[in-house]
Amino acid sequence: MAAKAPIKDAGTNPRGIPYAPFVDKVEDYVSSRAEVDGTMKSFQEMISGSKYQFMEVNTQRRAAGLKEKIPDIRKTLDMVQFLKSRKPESDPLETTFELNETLFARAEIPPTDEVYLWLGANVMLSYPVAEAETLLESKLSTAWQSLDNCEEDLDFLREQITTLEVATARVYNWDITMKRKEKSERGDVEGDGDQKRILPSR
Repeated sequence: MAAKAPIKDAGTNPRGIPYAPFVDKVEDYVSSRAEVDGTMKSFQEMISGSKYQFMEVNTQRRAAGLKEKIPDIRKTLDMVQFLKSRKPESDPLETTFELNETLFARAEIPPTDEVYLWLGANVMLSYPVAEAETLLESKLSTAWQSLDNCEEDLDFLREQITTLEVATARVYNWDITMKRKEKSERGDVEGDGDQKRILPSR
């Protein structure tokens, strides 16, 4: 009997997530019933051990973070564009701004050509309004692209999990079929032996 084929690298998606092995012929993965448990275990480990479900959870978290981040970037960009649209001779703009979750202050904002942006990690930098607009537009575009990639990856991961679940079922069903076949063959041999024993001697 030919040796089983190893589980081959089937390539990856654009973000480097590997394709799950597609089991068309079970005999390509197992050559005897003794190899069934190990093969099924390897498939299950790929699903839940350290690969697809783990990546699915991380991708879901990343997507959730982006869905929170995008509206904030959009709101900041809208404000920068509003400040950019104001004429130098415009009257000061009266507004309130948040100091913390429960404290707001009132301020007057004259026309300006400079804004300060939070960059994260307690870092704030000043930018000319036009440069801030360009930066925020770039960040918004990147965030939308990252969210699209996350959603595409989630669909891809679900497909790979389904592929492995189908592969596991096929190997399991093959094992059941082989078990019944072996049992049937043993029954035929035992039946032939019994028939020989009851034949009368001449």
